[in-house]
Amino acid sequence: MHSNLTMAEQAADVNDGGLPGEKVTATETTETGKRKSEEQEQPESTTRGKRRRGAGGKKLRPGERYIPPPQKRNSGVSFSEEHFKETSYYFEGGLRKVHPYYFEFKTYCKGRWIGKTLLEVFKSEFRAESIDYYQKAAKEGRIRLNDQPMEDLSVVLRNNDHMKNTVHRHEPPVVGKPLEVLVDDGEVLVVDKPASIPVHPCGRFRHNTVIFILGKERGISELHTVHRLDRLTSGVLLFARTLETSKKLDQLVRDRQLEKEYVCRVEGEFPKEEVICEQPILVVSFKIGLCRVDPKGKECRTVFQRLNFNGKTSVVRCLPLTGRTHQIRVHLQYLGFPILNDPIYGSSAWGPHRGKGGLFEKSDQELLQALVEEHRSQESLHLLDIPDDACEQAPEQHETSTKTDKSDGASETKTSSECQQPHINSAPPAGSSSSRMTANEATGSCADMSTHMSDKSPAETNGSPTEAADPSGTAPPGSRDHLCSECGLVRPDPTKKELTMYLHALRYKGPDFEYTTRLPDWATEEWVDTD
Repeated sequence: MHSNLTMAEQAADVNDGGLPGEKVTATETTETGKRKSEEQEQPESTTRGKRRRGAGGKKLRPGERYIPPPQKRNSGVSFSEEHFKETSYYFEGGLRKVHPYYFEFKTYCKGRWIGKTLLEVFKSEFRAESIDYYQKAAKEGRIRLNDQPMEDLSVVLRNNDHMKNTVHRHEPPVVGKPLEVLVDDGEVLVVDKPASIPVHPCGRFRHNTVIFILGKERGISELHTVHRLDRLTSGVLLFARTLETSKKLDQLVRDRQLEKEYVCRVEGEFPKEEVICEQPILVVSFKIGLCRVDPKGKECRTVFQRLNFNGKTSVVRCLPLTGRTHQIRVHLQYLGFPILNDPIYGSSAWGPHRGKGGLFEKSDQELLQALVEEHRSQESLHLLDIPDDACEQAPEQHETSTKTDKSDGASETKTSSECQQPHINSAPPAGSSSSRMTANEATGSCADMSTHMSDKSPAETNGSPTEAADPSGTAPPGSRDHLCSECGLVRPDPTKKELTMYLHALRYKGPDFEYTTRLPDWATEEWVDTD
């Protein structure tokens, strides 16, 4: 089961954007969440004889650099109006889009970086950008170490060094369908999540997420997660409004008293009789959320029942009795009936059998490479939510991993594409027009938003999807950046089909409640794929 923490408290080690492996905590999401002594303990000059404030009066040795000690963070901070005002939405071509904006990533020095120069770290861990870019960014004050601009990238990193990088962020568009609130009774909030919208800030997404949309358009905050849905999955999404309710629902899941029902459309003619799949599922890589059937995996059980068949594809009712990552998708792949339009488990990268019967014919690393290359060739890498350099990373060791797989039957694991990002300052540093995305941020980003931009916010359009309403097409300040290569690209908008996977959370039921959505159009018997 997922944690009862608020959205802003759910963090994990990420490899995304400005600084790889960034550890995010709740207090890094707002200005009020600074480390307690951050303002009082500012570094002084490294001149001999100067004393460090708050450091017991110790003198610095010649050439020694003062490094503030890590401070205990305050807790209990959530996203606020300040974060929601970082940028605004506009609607165009049936899509919800976000004006590009400035954003700051931060991280403490990793153990493997100690003794290396900033330049060496950028060369080895930020390959999505050229060294020329980082040198220019440093000269403009976009890269900081312990709150000091670092124009010289030859500085050697030490333990507890705190690094910050302001980036120019472009978010991919999502479907423009509004979030429908099904229940809001003070204890739970239930929404019908459209496909393509992540639940919370993750990877390249921040404002185009469920909790940001709820916060910006409805003023709803302080939500506790009960379960997640994949970005491309639609349907019942349940939040607890209070910690007490969250603990209650958490226990229901642990006791397996929460019934989940999904519907999906799969390739081919699914058997008429009930099918039960009990194949164990192994997480191949926590970073990218890739799973497969494997004897070494965790026990797993899903019940499938065919609802209808239109001559080419079948609608199937799915009852996940356990809660493994991508459980429904992986089991259907194993059975030979992958979900229609599944960008991962329906891919030909798995080989001629496409994973049916557990036949892969590739090592984990080869499989990851093939998935990346297939979608890169189709210019659809953004559909995978895979880091840009994932093909160069070795899969995690299954035996030594300490991460817990408590995700819902069709939900995401805690991957780099799920973890929310810290907010420090949405404005560029002094003397700078600010920065640029790195690594994962640059991969699969949204189309160039410098054209057809609207200054209207969701509040000005009553939060409902409309076409871009600004006839002048002027962009708000900060929408373009002279160092941002993404600003110079023009990408075609994704199609509705690309943003939809035919998997829908239809019903969640407990001992004294039941939340249900309408059956999606693609699940009706008369539906025909027109593409």
